[in-house]
Amino acid sequence: MLRQALDDVTRLVLPVACPGCGLPDVRWCRACVAPLVAPPRRRERGVPRLDRLDGVPPLPVWAPADYAGPVRGVVVAWKDRGRADLDRPLGGAASRAGAAVGRLLLAGSPAPLPPRAAVLVVPAPTSAAARRARGRDPVAVLARSVASGLVATGVAARTAPLLGQRGHPRDQVGLGARARGARLGTVGLATGPAARRRAEDARRDRVACLLVDDVVTTGATLAACETALADAGLPVLGALVLAATPAPAERREPVVGPSRGAPWQPGRRSSGSPPVGAADTLARGLV
Repeated sequence: MLRQALDDVTRLVLPVACPGCGLPDVRWCRACVAPLVAPPRRRERGVPRLDRLDGVPPLPVWAPADYAGPVRGVVVAWKDRGRADLDRPLGGAASRAGAAVGRLLLAGSPAPLPPRAAVLVVPAPTSAAARRARGRDPVAVLARSVASGLVATGVAARTAPLLGQRGHPRDQVGLGARARGARLGTVGLATGPAARRRAEDARRDRVACLLVDDVVTTGATLAACETALADAGLPVLGALVLAATPAPAERREPVVGPSRGAPWQPGRRSSGSPPVGAADTLARGLV
């Protein structure tokens, strides 16, 4: 009752609307959030910067939704327009997606996960300027939610902000593929003592990482993150994002899963990450 009354007063002072469709007097509507709580699907085929062009499969990437239509409006409002109230539905979506990926990892895809193995959930780094402008780090919210979903399925997961920005990288909003590609050299291990200690402990214990970001477009950020972790001796199981920009072919044709891949062969990926596995099937809605 009290919360409803406060919401009513807030709407009088600061009118709200669903950022996806503009429906007034609601923070978000179920129809606009629904794609984000769908089962995550494999998306790396449509991410050009993850294509190594040498026959080695790219980093597995899961996303429940296309970054288009109402979903785009919701994500942009949450990340860049101060809609921290959207932490609730987007955090819930990330937790559900984390649980789905956790079940895959326990089933041996994209690579066998040793019994009782731990997984570090690593958020893509946000620049200090972006954190100051937003007053927070939205991707860190997603990472915590993904970790909670993994834990719910029996994966020993915890968040670890191991990565940081180098130099003065530009915000990627509105950048083309070439400008986004410049990010490949702007990500490295965080320089703080706590981050270095976490990385050393993970390397010693042979702990694998799962990357988390809000959106994947060209894959430049994920590629930079994967390379930085691999250079530090930390294998990367894959990446989980809220939404993926549809590839041109996917806008015209039904989405199908990746082809059957070879088992994980240590050392096959020079970046230190396992290739795409074959356990994700269309029937499970996770390809």
